[in-house]
Amino acid sequence: MAGELEHRRLERGRLIDDEIRFLKPFRSRSDVGFAFQPSGSGTEVTWSMNGSLPWFMFWMKGMMEPFIGMDYDRGLKMLKEWIETGEIQAKTVIRGVESIGPLRMAGVRRSCAVREVGESMQEAFGEVHRQFQAHNLPTDGKGISVYHHFDIRGQRFDYTSGFLIPESTSNIPSGLSTWSIPKVNALAVEHQGSYGHLGNSWSAANQYTRYKKLKQSKAGTFEIYRNTPDDTAPADLRTDIYLPLR
Repeated sequence: MAGELEHRRLERGRLIDDEIRFLKPFRSRSDVGFAFQPSGSGTEVTWSMNGSLPWFMFWMKGMMEPFIGMDYDRGLKMLKEWIETGEIQAKTVIRGVESIGPLRMAGVRRSCAVREVGESMQEAFGEVHRQFQAHNLPTDGKGISVYHHFDIRGQRFDYTSGFLIPESTSNIPSGLSTWSIPKVNALAVEHQGSYGHLGNSWSAANQYTRYKKLKQSKAGTFEIYRNTPDDTAPADLRTDIYLPLR
């Protein structure tokens, strides 16, 4: 993908007016704006985009707003954190293709909107922990979340969150789901920092696979948590992201 962004007009404290021009893989142009409105002790930012696609790309129209919207949401979240704290507690490290597995996990399966994923996963892990304790299952395995499906237009995740368990574990309660994967090659990306910025690393991982023309399998992408917010500062959290490959 190639293109350029032109800043056309700036009205301090009120408006930023841009034009974005894509050159590859197809030519298009769009008007992009950021409107600023005082709100309480802060500022409400509203972004807009108005443009057109080549006629043969009509099928992408319904996906453009969700795709671009997620990029802007991540960017505005980082901008807010930087303004308020002077830093951004997130870093992405692309480690490359690694061997991972075999893995087996038990957890609870959930579906939620993208904006609700943090709260939804917190509730899911709470339920998993209660189930593990009630059935005397070991809770010393690393936490893991597997993403089974992402509805781009509907902006919803279908996922399972839980803990890695030994292959020999047999007394899985009926209220939990299981997932497993054999030894596979996967693109490995390390996210350093707050879970609130995990989307940055996931975006980088998916862009890298496209750039390198790596073929993903349908096994389900997943993230493994090396530590937890219970005993770790947000800046020191470490999460390993894996995209299994064919």
